Amino acid sequence: MSDLSGQTALVTGSARGIGRAIAVRYAALGAQVVVNYHSDTAAAHATVAQIEAAGGRAVAVQGDVAVSADLDRLFATTLEHYGRLDVVVANAGREVISQPVIDVADADFDALVAVNVRGAFFTLQRGAKLVADGGRLIYIGSSTTVSPHPGTGLYSASKVFAQQLVRVLAMELGARDVKVNTILPTATAGAGVFTDVVEGDEFHRVNAKIRPLGGRGGTPEDAADAAEYLASPLARWVSGQSLLIAGGAVQ
Repeated sequence: MSDLSGQTALVTGSARGIGRAIAVRYAALGAQVVVNYHSDTAAAHATVAQIEAAGGRAVAVQGDVAVSADLDRLFATTLEHYGRLDVVVANAGREVISQPVIDVADADFDALVAVNVRGAFFTLQRGAKLVADGGRLIYIGSSTTVSPHPGTGLYSASKVFAQQLVRVLAMELGARDVKVNTILPTATAGAGVFTDVVEGDEFHRVNAKIRPLGGRGGTPEDAADAAEYLASPLARWVSGQSLLIAGGAVQ
């Protein structure tokens, strides 16, 4: 396992799902973690309690990534609490997978773009300013950006934005040895719109047919494995890349 002892990791949207799995993993590797959440206070404190019960250090900080003042407070609280920032994971996002483009209303567009575009951009921007030299910025994108599917037009387009930003930041921050990468998880049971899927659900039957590795859908731990690698010394020469986590499938 990697050793992140002495490092501080900020993970947005980490009360549940993929963000939670990453926060728990980083804490298990020795990092002190900031668990950011939008509105589910109980879930955020449950994540902190899980980390602390295992001997780790964590603090929960509420904040909407779409609101600049909240982001400023989130980063300021991180530095005040731990004194440094080494890893920033821009995970917070909204997911829509069954909305044809012709059905997208102005309000739908604005709500998704506020989080997936504006929120991701300014999370990564502030991370770029404040992360320690040699640190890591990691964006949690979506496999839909490399494999188009009906009903994901707005969602996948909103996730492409920060994926391109990652490539640019990798160039701009290279002189400081800051590595910037994207993780592209596939449909993930226990996260996003698939949070409540159960065994026998159509989700599992479909994924069993299309994924060569294990015949299953993704899990939050799969994304946490990738996040561990990208935060570790093993990825010290990897930047500006997108890592597709899809069980051998192309989606």
